[in-house]
Amino acid sequence: MQTAHKKPNRLSTSTSPYLLQHAYNPVDWYPWGDEALKKAADEDKLILLSIGYSACHWCHVMERECFENEVLARYMNEHFVCIKVDREERPDIDQLYLDAASAMGSATGWPLNMFLLPNHQPIYGGTYFTPEQWQSVLEQLQTQFKNQRNKLDDIGQRVTQYLNVPEVLKYKLETREVELNYNQLNRLVALFSKKFDEKNGGFGSAPKFPMPVAYLFLLRYYKLTLNTELLNFITFSLDSMARGGIYDQVGGGFSRYSTDNEWFEPHFEKMLYDNAQLVSVYSEAYSLTKDPLYKEVVYDTIAFVKREMFSREGGFYSAIDADSEGVEGKYYVFSASEIDEIIGSKDAALCKKFFGIEEKGNWKEGFTGNILFRTQSEEDFAEQNGIKYDIFVKKISTWKGKLLKARKQFVKPGIDDKIITSWNALMIKGLCDAYMAFGEEEFLTLALRNATFLEKRLAYNVAVFHTYKNKQASIPGFMDDYACLIQAYIALFQVTHHKHWLFRAENMTHYVMGSFFTRKDSLFAYRDSGTEPLIATKKEIFDNVMPASNSVMAQNLHFLSYYLNNDHFKKVSRKMLTSILPLFLTEPRYVTNWATLFTYNVLETTEVTVVGSNALEVTKAIQAHYFPNKVVTAVIAADDSEQLKGKQPPEGKTAVYVCRKKTCMPPVFSVEEAIDAIDYQVSNERKRKEAELNEQPNN
Repeated sequence: MQTAHKKPNRLSTSTSPYLLQHAYNPVDWYPWGDEALKKAADEDKLILLSIGYSACHWCHVMERECFENEVLARYMNEHFVCIKVDREERPDIDQLYLDAASAMGSATGWPLNMFLLPNHQPIYGGTYFTPEQWQSVLEQLQTQFKNQRNKLDDIGQRVTQYLNVPEVLKYKLETREVELNYNQLNRLVALFSKKFDEKNGGFGSAPKFPMPVAYLFLLRYYKLTLNTELLNFITFSLDSMARGGIYDQVGGGFSRYSTDNEWFEPHFEKMLYDNAQLVSVYSEAYSLTKDPLYKEVVYDTIAFVKREMFSREGGFYSAIDADSEGVEGKYYVFSASEIDEIIGSKDAALCKKFFGIEEKGNWKEGFTGNILFRTQSEEDFAEQNGIKYDIFVKKISTWKGKLLKARKQFVKPGIDDKIITSWNALMIKGLCDAYMAFGEEEFLTLALRNATFLEKRLAYNVAVFHTYKNKQASIPGFMDDYACLIQAYIALFQVTHHKHWLFRAENMTHYVMGSFFTRKDSLFAYRDSGTEPLIATKKEIFDNVMPASNSVMAQNLHFLSYYLNNDHFKKVSRKMLTSILPLFLTEPRYVTNWATLFTYNVLETTEVTVVGSNALEVTKAIQAHYFPNKVVTAVIAADDSEQLKGKQPPEGKTAVYVCRKKTCMPPVFSVEEAIDAIDYQVSNERKRKEAELNEQPNN
């Protein structure tokens, strides 16, 4: 976004697409680093720290209105040291100052504009400002800095002290060993259910975010309880999102959130991390329900990611902008006349009816574009309109193909082509989950190609870089990079049974235990202890649109404890989980990935080992069955398994051993028998736990 101001600033050499968007602003922007921070200290100037990301609509608006304004820029350059940060490149800085803004009672979100003292301590912050508001804020803060320095120093010190309060004190985390039982989990779900939107699906009110980790937990809780009412809510929510405008009905893939309660109007930016996790959600939901809608969503979303977010080198890009030609959503909508022309007179009316197309447009007033969405299932629509179901499905496929071809002629929104380790790792996990659900070899091939790319370009021995762009890896990895990559390695081992991936997970886990873990509270810091200091160090414990790095790592330790026969890992994982239990009652919506780990602990994880020449094929069939609380290993010979030494099956047969608490049932020799054995063990364990709970009336 360039103005008449053509002289580049210091951002012009950046690799960040977001920073490059600001490279021709008249503002004398600096990237975060020693040069800018030293200038603020030497010249005793306030720091303006402006944080955003390339796909952010309101970041673009504020840039046009404020940062391209020559008058405002001159004032900023004279009185402030202006620093731009890409929140996706530096999530550590973003998280820190988001917390600061929240602590001061300011609005949080992006763009995030924070004002700091020369020593980096925060004194004021906010999100989007109009030009008039921005000028007023700049002038007021500069006047206060000049005339009321002591007051600002006091604010900075108090906020910084708050940021440095350990999480164990700030959130009153549990420090004792605590027994885990159903009752704690049931209480969490009871509290969380108060946020269920029974009318529209999802959680809370607009803006509505998909929150994938919440659905992954609820699916597991359903598997524990067999609560059909809960399953109905889960499937209703997933159906509503898949049929709504938040899902791209033409090209596949989900937008970041819906601006309304009904999932109709998306905020059109598309993020890799959302789509990666939603592939996992819909794959698991399909394994449980066999609903063809969920298969369609998974296949189309993976096709979208491969088509529009996959680099030639094998990495996945970060995001696609909401705007094209300066208009939010323009790339994704169609007018009624365009539908007529693209689909043809024979089917246009039916297509418009199915996708909710209106002649005047169904979105913004005075705008003829339509967001495509569905109000019915394909089966119901076909029946109501007198069309055979199989014929109608073929029609939809043809329509989508024509519309996608026509869309390719539109001006595309910008793409953020940096590659982030943690987000790519989530995509590997999603592809592995899709492979387990559908057995589609292309999904595994894509996951392996991405993993190989990460190993070559971003993961060196046990150390990881956070981002990759222009053939260069940069920024030391954060805890979510390590946690998500270890999770991806475990997922790859689960589907390939190649020990390379298990060794990678084990070695990287030992590294993070030494570089990020603090024994005092049994949590992992977000930043490596050897990296540049900030005014505070965060430990990420709350699950949100992405799971917290600590909850991911706690799950990793749990599963690795089984694969590696490492009791220490299991003890650490359980200690991490029990420390979070107080948040089950105060923040149930934001500990759902922790709650998933709880489900793995409240009923002992089932160990399944498949032995024999046909082990891989049998394992693949078992994994298509929905039961997430299991570890599955395929070996050719029993002696390859520590647990099964000397238990070689009869010659020519493939045996399945179902084990729990290091005790194995007699082997079975078919997939059906194996699934029955797993379900039998789980059913018995569930009944035993429920009986224990009933015997404790005070719980």
